Amino acid sequence: MTQPLLAIERLSVGFSKQGIVRTVVNDVSLCVEAGETLALVGESGSGKSVTALSILRLLPSPPAVYLAGDIRFHGESLLHASEHTLRGVRGNKIAMIFQEPMVSLNPLHSLEKQLYEVLSLHRGMRREAARGEILSCLDRVGIRQAARRLGDYPHQLSGGERQRVMIAMALLTRPELLLADEPTTALDVSVQAQILQLLRELQHELNMGMLFITHNLSIVKKLADTIAVMQNGQCVEQNRAQPLLNAPTHPYTQKLLNSEPSGDPVPLSAQQAPLLEVDQLRVAFPIRKGILKRVVDQNEVVKNVSFSLQPGETLGLVGESGSGKSTTGLALLRLIASQGRIVFDGQPLHNLSRRQLLPVRHRIQVVFQDPNSSLNPRLSVLQIIEEGLRVHQPALSAQQREQQVKSVMAEVGLDGETRHRYPAEFSGGQRQRIAIARALILKPSLIILDEPTSSLDKTVQAQILALLKSLQQKHRLAYIFISHDLHVVRALCHQVIVLRQGEVVEQGPCERVFTAPQQAYTRQLLALS
Repeated sequence: MTQPLLAIERLSVGFSKQGIVRTVVNDVSLCVEAGETLALVGESGSGKSVTALSILRLLPSPPAVYLAGDIRFHGESLLHASEHTLRGVRGNKIAMIFQEPMVSLNPLHSLEKQLYEVLSLHRGMRREAARGEILSCLDRVGIRQAARRLGDYPHQLSGGERQRVMIAMALLTRPELLLADEPTTALDVSVQAQILQLLRELQHELNMGMLFITHNLSIVKKLADTIAVMQNGQCVEQNRAQPLLNAPTHPYTQKLLNSEPSGDPVPLSAQQAPLLEVDQLRVAFPIRKGILKRVVDQNEVVKNVSFSLQPGETLGLVGESGSGKSTTGLALLRLIASQGRIVFDGQPLHNLSRRQLLPVRHRIQVVFQDPNSSLNPRLSVLQIIEEGLRVHQPALSAQQREQQVKSVMAEVGLDGETRHRYPAEFSGGQRQRIAIARALILKPSLIILDEPTSSLDKTVQAQILALLKSLQQKHRLAYIFISHDLHVVRALCHQVIVLRQGEVVEQGPCERVFTAPQQAYTRQLLALS
């Protein structure tokens, strides 16, 4: 009987703190064959990423402790291998797409430099030959006008574009095994379909094995040969894809499969004065060239977006990554320069200075797309969530602030006893819930939600959607909901705007757009979802 490409044998991993070891992966056994895909699914914090990081021994030790078991690649132990051996495996034979691209990409280096470094180190290519391969790979993962983007830095890309660059970086080495940790989280459905097709093609071409970590069950159905379900650090069910999806035996697996977003938006009250009015919003970034970096042109990324939003209403912004959704949100927050008219609760915001905006800030809150980069790693969760109270409600005592923090943490499904921990001690989904709690604590009138559920598993996503709806009904909150998950948009939004390359393709009541789309691009998005 031939050996599997990768075999994880009864692996147990813990984290030590002050001499006490907390087990986070317990007795997990998995197997990945060459040319096949194993999907690892489960809640945030269930041990999926820890399992994947253990394969290449990327967990910091200490505090990480390998308590038992082994990990074998082509029959050779990786847990007991030397650093020299591991350096020959990492990147060359086993590549990894990390969960958070903004953290994984170097903010000080251009895309070309970072991608060339991969080819130089792992395949010994010269820059001239590497450039063609880099452009080809960027084109395959859906980066438009790749030649023009090589000089860009990570902060100049959207979240989805950064994720595509990470995928390109992993695939450039043509690995035998790909560890993909939520690789499609920040991608819209059209690019997601393109990436899945690319992975299937490369898998067939290279006979590549793949460990695919995700909470998106629609992707699992399209891609996986085998599925393993994790809960609280243990593998509770494992089987070939079709038998597991058609007849799951474990109650937790059944719960996951029944957690797709559903339901209707919160009913609107009678027509009332708009909370937010936006007219002809435009955003353009200067293109600079030459030694003196003079402005030679303008890159218009948002073009003439107009809408109105009443209290208690939700507007969905959907479209491809890089279509201008997040840029629109930043412009409404007055965090970037824009042209056009923005009126909030009868007060024009577009002409106000930074100081004049301060009294309005607490009424408009935001949950950013990447919770890891929006949470200060040096502050505890208590300090992060209470920061807004310190600024806008300085009369509150420390005890009153702490009590409010515990209450809002409970609302978003976090244990208040963890408030003294730091962001690095939480999973990606838990960090997103911290970011949502920070926005909710000031009880704003409007919250701009930029992909707030993209890093959450389906069960927690359903909880967050229910929470957003209940808060909306109780406090008449208005939301601007930026997302590429059309199921979530339909369950939450009253009206929707479809953006493509900064332009409004379609706009109208959510139910009408979903049931009778007028434009071919909208129909394409719905067909892929």
